[in-house]
Amino acid sequence: MKELLSSDLYCPFSSHINKHVDVLEEYAFEWVLRFNLLANESSYQRFCKAKFFLLAAATYPSCQLEELKIANDLLSWLFIWDDQCDLSDLGKQPELLKGFHNRFLEILNGEELTNQDVPLAHALSNLRYRILERGNTKWFYHFLHSFKGYFQGCVEEATNRIQGVIPDIDTYMAIRILAGGVEPVIELIEFCDHLIIPDFVREHDIVKELKLIANKVLCWGNDIFSALREMEDGDVHNLVLVLHYQQNLPLVQAIQRAAEIHDQDVLSMMKLEASIPNFGEEEDAELAKYISGLHSWISANLAWCAQSTRYQTAEKLEVIKC
Repeated sequence: MKELLSSDLYCPFSSHINKHVDVLEEYAFEWVLRFNLLANESSYQRFCKAKFFLLAAATYPSCQLEELKIANDLLSWLFIWDDQCDLSDLGKQPELLKGFHNRFLEILNGEELTNQDVPLAHALSNLRYRILERGNTKWFYHFLHSFKGYFQGCVEEATNRIQGVIPDIDTYMAIRILAGGVEPVIELIEFCDHLIIPDFVREHDIVKELKLIANKVLCWGNDIFSALREMEDGDVHNLVLVLHYQQNLPLVQAIQRAAEIHDQDVLSMMKLEASIPNFGEEEDAELAKYISGLHSWISANLAWCAQSTRYQTAEKLEVIKC
């Protein structure tokens, strides 16, 4: 079964690694330890084995060191919070989640910290400061909006858990592209590579669809690699498991069907790229770099999922301290 989960998924995109990867490895724990984001030895060991720095270095292969550090820290924050939403009792308390999310959004909007804020809020405030120091406020609006969608998806998953609902395939897919936390890291492509994507390009139907399909490809890849862990943990928010339970597919067939969906979306993405119109010389050059960033995310994510220990075993976590 594990061999099936790690079988080759279609990925025609080349892989690259950031030249600062060795420096990033030395730095990888500095930020999470400074903000006390790893509550105990178990969390620390789990974080070490996941090797998020390798994912950051491969998903943003062209950016400079300071931007890469920010990307690494954002990934760390998202994965740590994602674990709280999935692996602790917090993942079955949608109203409590809403409270945390509202506060996180206030922090991202510039609200001052208080002594009541959890370490994750302090870390998020630090990220906001560093991003705005090197980015621009217009782009930051889109980045902030992506967090709203992510938080909404996490609450919808928690609501399903507490109600014992296994969503149908269409409902699941709609929730997953939010709760996967992909949109914030896709937005970060522009920040890391200092791209300028004009609104008329960003809002073009083909560009929006490319971004959506890339989100799906990343989610389905993660779902395939994490299916056994999430089954052991009793969660159903996984493409393989939704296919298994809702369509009564044997697990092996559900994995194969999920892989087919993944591969078809990759092909759809490539076909769509071939239909991109000309926006202008400068705009086309920036968009090409952005699309290259989407490719890097897809290839890097598959490679990281295959070698990271993150999805190998189920593990319960303590709920975040208020």
